[in-house]
Amino acid sequence: MIKKILLGLAGFLLLAFAILYFTSRPQQEADGSFMPSKLALTLATVEVSDYENVSYQKYEGDQKKILAIFTEQKNLKMQNGKLFSTGNHPIEALLPMLHLKNAGFEFEIVTQTGKPVVFEMWAFPEKDEAVKAIYNEYKSQFENPQKLADFINTSMLDTASYAAVFVPGGHGAMIGIPEDQNVGRILNWAHQSDLFTISLCHGPGAFLSTTLNNQPFIYEGYNMAVFPDAIDQQTPMIGYLPGYMPSGLSEKLKGLGANLMNAESDNTVVVDRKLITGASPLASNDLGKLAANTLLEALK
Repeated sequence: MIKKILLGLAGFLLLAFAILYFTSRPQQEADGSFMPSKLALTLATVEVSDYENVSYQKYEGDQKKILAIFTEQKNLKMQNGKLFSTGNHPIEALLPMLHLKNAGFEFEIVTQTGKPVVFEMWAFPEKDEAVKAIYNEYKSQFENPQKLADFINTSMLDTASYAAVFVPGGHGAMIGIPEDQNVGRILNWAHQSDLFTISLCHGPGAFLSTTLNNQPFIYEGYNMAVFPDAIDQQTPMIGYLPGYMPSGLSEKLKGLGANLMNAESDNTVVVDRKLITGASPLASNDLGKLAANTLLEALK
């Protein structure tokens, strides 16, 4: 009897292990890249976000525009050579946009070369009507964004029309943007023009662009929230990433003099002077509310 029980338990454990193994394998796409595993999608994505439809007293001044720097890149190479199918995280992009739009602001969408915006569509909250509505409202701009260099050449002198620069998160923000001198020019422009800069999760990777050509880090001494490197090191275990990140972010920012206010991928949001940041997708709604209220208070 005991032998039968042990054999049955061993069979159950083997089956459970097999299920865990196959559900935690990253899923390969047609182009050879990998999206998160079924297990990771179950744990880390939602069908409906935590967006709160807040009523704001809308801004009616001249500084209504927010420049939003999105990624046009899809595949991020891991240390093992595998490509992570990424882009901008839809919740991290669209929830802050919803709040800021409801507060009376509007967006100009740019990518590095004018190629279409890439989203992590596997993370899109398919049953969230508010998120779908703003996505569809800006879909034509996402598909035909302005080229970053063209914005610099034609619009950057029009400081009086702008309130902020927004860099949404998603691992795609780590592809090329931290090394782009034009991104550095935009962030320096916002910093020197007393505009707000808003970002979350991996979006603060853009801040590294301000140090190119041996320039000083413009956010040294600032408090900020960012996705922790320690969490990125853990996610390959459940198949969220198909390997380890090629480089970290939070420790780089810390090494440059940033004061990191979170140690987890939580809903931490921080405002320090004209910099507004959030820790992870879980911070998207709170970041949107904080950004909307902060801009309204500063511009009234």
